[in-house]
Amino acid sequence: MSGARRMTKVRPGESPTERPKAAVMEDVAELAGVSAMTVSRVLNAPEKVRPETRARVLAAVRELDYRPNSAARVLVTGRSGVLGVVCFDTTLYGPASTLFGIEQAARDSDYLVSIASLPALNRTWITRGIDRLRSQSVDGVIVVAPHESAAEGLRNLPPGLPVVDVGGGTDLPVPVAAVDQYAGAARATRHLLSLGHRTVRHLSGPPNWIDASGRVAGWRSVLEAEGREVPELLVGDWTAYSGYEIGKRLAHEPDVTAIFVANDHMAMGVLRALREMGRRVPEDVSVVGFDDVPEAAYFWPPLTTVRQNFGEVGRQAFQLLLDRIAGGEGEARRMVEPELVVRESTGVSR
Repeated sequence: MSGARRMTKVRPGESPTERPKAAVMEDVAELAGVSAMTVSRVLNAPEKVRPETRARVLAAVRELDYRPNSAARVLVTGRSGVLGVVCFDTTLYGPASTLFGIEQAARDSDYLVSIASLPALNRTWITRGIDRLRSQSVDGVIVVAPHESAAEGLRNLPPGLPVVDVGGGTDLPVPVAAVDQYAGAARATRHLLSLGHRTVRHLSGPPNWIDASGRVAGWRSVLEAEGREVPELLVGDWTAYSGYEIGKRLAHEPDVTAIFVANDHMAMGVLRALREMGRRVPEDVSVVGFDDVPEAAYFWPPLTTVRQNFGEVGRQAFQLLLDRIAGGEGEARRMVEPELVVRESTGVSR
């Protein structure tokens, strides 16, 4: 047996030096002293091969730097070992962190991830993204689009394609993995009321975002249950600039002593506006954010916020998809509990 690489013939005009050709399964079989069928079993169903044979084949794979052909794998196993992810606006901390969690979970299970990034969230683009991933023979698709318009794109899915949604509503026809936004907002609001604040103002995200709607519902439900005034809802766009502009308005209202902000970037803008307008945090106004971005502990003052475990959401979405790929029905929804992280931006009402 020889472990030498196969060489290609030199084409006219090329250097006479022979160039190595990528190894194929037959090369691995020859080097390991087994059949090509045994190599295929080692790569696709290793538990069915004796350990000593498996070790010999894997050593040959490493020596030859063999890369299995994905199309051949589909023919043999019916699966490509590739998962598709449809996503939108990964510049936002939540979607980007969730995508990272999915990629980590996939890597730990020897899956590859193919991403279709969308310019807009609507039925047309969701459908195009899924079709593009299907053309790559993905085993299933995770949709990271916590937006109401994305739901329409999930109501007419191609038959037989396993699909899981991240952060979607309760009426979707596919399994969903999400953080319990309602519970997180309720905890933030209760925390502020427990410090003696008469009521809590809320700066929400855009109303067509499912996460924003869940946080509004949690905030409002606590105020109503406690018999407190429910103030006018303020709406931002997730950016620090919108938080800053609305924060300047709130700074001029002396009765405002507690603000629950729907994400940490808007909260950063609120903190700056309050400081510029001479309102001290937390002595005059307490502020709570949402997400716990890595910088939140270094805001001034350090921000009390609701931590979302985006990595766990990604892992749960991956597991839901594996269940569907394996043919199981499983759970329709997996919720990840958020955590209130108390820092120095909240204090007792004076």
